Amino acid sequence: MGESKRRKAAMGGRYGQDSERIVPWLPITKTQSEKFIKLTSTGAWFGIGIMIAIWLTVRFIGPAFGFWEVY
Repeated sequence: MGESKRRKAAMGGRYGQDSERIVPWLPITKTQSEKFIKLTSTGAWFGIGIMIAIWLTVRFIGPAFGFWEVY
């Protein structure tokens, strides 16, 4: 019998519910961790977009208007 089957047998009807904590000593549930991952992933994509916009500005837009030169 694998570990997951033992855990399922021990927990009974509570197995796999949202209220189950990921780590017993941390008050973080599965739902909260999924929301956190979604939020940080969205933030990372916004950061990537901002970085690309800054790069385009420094590389192409600034030199096109004569603000600076790229060597």
